[in-house]
Amino acid sequence: MSSDHISDKLLPERLVLFDGVCNLCNASVQFVIRHDPDGRFRFAALQSDVGQEVQQRYGLSGTTFDSFIYLRAGLLYQRSTAALHLMRDLGGAWALLYGFIIVPRPLRDAVYDLVARYRYRWFGRRESCMVPTAELRGRFL
Repeated sequence: MSSDHISDKLLPERLVLFDGVCNLCNASVQFVIRHDPDGRFRFAALQSDVGQEVQQRYGLSGTTFDSFIYLRAGLLYQRSTAALHLMRDLGGAWALLYGFIIVPRPLRDAVYDLVARYRYRWFGRRESCMVPTAELRGRFL
């Protein structure tokens, strides 16, 4: 995929990049889908061409898949900050979780990193990235 394949104009306003083989990450995507009836969020696996291209564009390695990334209107958020911004954008009672943004980022990310380190052991992993149903295919890049 060439670097001009996805121009900034074509990137969705809300894009969630996730580890496509992680069961916890896939469950998180399903959670967002269930709580986003208007279909405002789009998704791509970090391992996908789109995921790799976005990571490259923002100067990330693209070789490790332990970070949750949320791209919102051109701003890239990672790890705990990404999760909190996503919760705020989900709206409703979930937006209250954004209040945890006052916890210093190093502390939030230490907890995030602990879960990320053991996520395969605790939640398992898939042999390949999830394949969305026909109904949800349009929400995945």
